[in-house]
Amino acid sequence: MAEFGDKLVMACMEIGPEKEDTGHQHPFEQCGIVIEGKIEMFIGEERIILEAMDTYFIPAGVTHGWKTFEIPARLLDVSAKS
Repeated sequence: MAEFGDKLVMACMEIGPEKEDTGHQHPFEQCGIVIEGKIEMFIGEERIILEAMDTYFIPAGVTHGWKTFEIPARLLDVSAKS
């Protein structure tokens, strides 16, 4: 994880196979790109399946979560803390 200035945090994450986050939210925006693998994300009411080089954006305060499949997913995630 790396912090830039007062608000930006960037993290390279690997999420193991068949893991799930059923939902959470936070008061800052978040975005990222899938580097490897495949992940299903829900952002508010929207459900999307993302694969390598797909990007995502999560507005502040919106409930979101994810589920991985049979292989790990690697993400580069950026948060803008408020």
